[in-house]
Amino acid sequence: MKSLDIQQQLLIILMEECAELQQECSKLLRKNSLKDLSKLSDEIGDVYAMIHLLQEFDLISFSTLEKREEIKREKLTLWSDIFDGRTINSQKGNKNSLLWDENAL
Repeated sequence: MKSLDIQQQLLIILMEECAELQQECSKLLRKNSLKDLSKLSDEIGDVYAMIHLLQEFDLISFSTLEKREEIKREKLTLWSDIFDGRTINSQKGNKNSLLWDENAL
């Protein structure tokens, strides 16, 4: 079996870290509680580290990511209620939300 080059290793580890982040999000939803977000922060930090490594190895650029972030935020203003114009809507106290616990925010 041929050994993996650096780019392949970076992409595989990124995929693994994204899968771990997905799993943690799923667990929080299944538990129906956002009281303990430490594991979520850990998993996001791992993905964040991989994003930085991808940039260091010239697989991505932060300027391209920033442009894409703007596009995504614009889409979210159309397709979600996360944003109300430029103000983030607070879910605290929203009786329709099963996830938010007043003490968690």
